[in-house]
Amino acid sequence: MRVIEVSLFLALVLRAKVGQAEGVSNSRWTGAGTTHNLESIVIGRCNSYIRLVNPSVGEKNCSQIWEAFQLAFVNKDPCSVLPSDYGLYINLTIHKIPPNKSLFWENNKLLVHRYADKARRFIPLGDSLMGWIVDDLNWCGQMSYPGVDYISCPTTSECENNAIESLWRIASVTYARISSGIIYIMLNGSSPGGAFPSKSFLADYELPNFQSAQVSRFEIWVNDEIEGPDLDSCGTGSLKTLGNLLDSNGYKYSCTDKYRPVQLIQCVDFPRDHRCALCSSGSIMETSAPIFLQLAILVVSFGQIHLQSTM
Repeated sequence: MRVIEVSLFLALVLRAKVGQAEGVSNSRWTGAGTTHNLESIVIGRCNSYIRLVNPSVGEKNCSQIWEAFQLAFVNKDPCSVLPSDYGLYINLTIHKIPPNKSLFWENNKLLVHRYADKARRFIPLGDSLMGWIVDDLNWCGQMSYPGVDYISCPTTSECENNAIESLWRIASVTYARISSGIIYIMLNGSSPGGAFPSKSFLADYELPNFQSAQVSRFEIWVNDEIEGPDLDSCGTGSLKTLGNLLDSNGYKYSCTDKYRPVQLIQCVDFPRDHRCALCSSGSIMETSAPIFLQLAILVVSFGQIHLQSTM
């Protein structure tokens, strides 16, 4: 009987260990755990950025950047990581953002990055080196071996000073401070909480940290989702609040609803929507984007044929 009890106990312990290794049980937090192969991804993204995406930033020591990054959270309580813990990481990744190239946003990340085109058109925070390296990754530490938690990480609702939130806070402050010239802001007019949420990275960490001597004016673009409601527009609701904040700080600004260049990118996924017609009035209003694309292909094809005939 004693042998059976010991065997059963050992089996239960083994089962618990296997479950822990597979991340099936013992999830302490509701957020996803640390991304596997994090070191390789961080160093690889760093090298890709300085060699291919934006070589103008110059040489950066990607191994040092990784060490500074992991130093901020590994072997630490996942709820006791402060923005200041990433100070060295920020110092090693910071680079100049050309004037008129900064793009801020709320609730439309995918659209912003499609429009920015990997730092070719604009450089939002996620397309700067400090943001590019960690964007869409998960990470957090733990006091026990191996020093990082691959099973779960805390969300901001579970604890404010978590590893991910703290990095984006200091990165947002830094990005605002180094931005200059015309500052562009892209907002989502279909967002239920308002295009300019009162509690947001833009409101809490970016707007208070612009350097007035470096900023000429703000340009605000408000685009509804193509199949979404029109809940907020320039001069009303939360955008009126944003305008008042800029006015009170002495900034000049303009606001545009349904900014057409951005809307055209949205229309790539909704070519037959009435808001994606080539013209807003007149007889060609019903001309669709697919027809326009066919005409463009014909023009290109004709150009190729003409070029071959002249060679």
